[in-house]
Amino acid sequence: MHSPHDGWRHGRSIRNGYRGVTRGLALDLGSSRTRAWIPGLGIVTDAESTDDPEGGRGHGRPVRRGRIVDPESCGRMLSRIADTALGADRSETLIVLSHPVLAGPEHRAEARELLAALGTTSVIVLNSARAAAAYAGPQDGGPLLVVDIGAELTEVTLLVDGMVRDARQAETGLSDLGPAEPPTAVVRTALDMIMEMWQQDRHGAVLGALRKGPLLAGGGALRPDITNRIAVRLGVPVRLADDPATTVVRGAGLILSSALRHAAVAPALPGPAR
Repeated sequence: MHSPHDGWRHGRSIRNGYRGVTRGLALDLGSSRTRAWIPGLGIVTDAESTDDPEGGRGHGRPVRRGRIVDPESCGRMLSRIADTALGADRSETLIVLSHPVLAGPEHRAEARELLAALGTTSVIVLNSARAAAAYAGPQDGGPLLVVDIGAELTEVTLLVDGMVRDARQAETGLSDLGPAEPPTAVVRTALDMIMEMWQQDRHGAVLGALRKGPLLAGGGALRPDITNRIAVRLGVPVRLADDPATTVVRGAGLILSSALRHAAVAPALPGPAR
């Protein structure tokens, strides 16, 4: 699958678009776990994606295979997280939410609507590959391959100059493996998507990204039996952040912090003539 769409292309500048926000919250809404990050404190939530306050597995799972399937349950979960992280008053607040790279417009619109219902001032919805690259990718602006292996999705994304050039997604993840099952299926899925992307690349960007080493993110990047197999099969070293499972939310946090800094120095709009 291909996707030229990028989830964080502004038609307006950060300076003009987020004036007035003074604090924020970054969110990684996953099929298995939801993580929240706030400036100055770091990760404040890392819990099962459920509307059960006690975090009961399988109860009220609002996200499946990277898609919001129960908006009401998802809204309750996000409200609970926002209450804990921000308090009851969410005015002057910017929320940055990551989404799967190939999430469709309905998913993104649903996410925006749920976040707006929290009473926030502004929302940024961006794809998870850009978030991962912001935290753990090289800053040279060249091609980067992001391999995100989660609980219910595996995604491979080619970024060039920070923008999505190509992307593949498979509804296969760690939760599809048995307790003692080797990760053969997940590794093969990721490698097949990389090879397909490479074969269809006419500009050499995939090869350039592979020479740098792909960036591995998600829970699958915590497993040496997965990362080692991918490195051996590709014949290149792989890049890992210090905590691959939280790479996306930390990257979303960096983008949030940048937006807040720009908003703080934005010039005031001229008032009415007196």
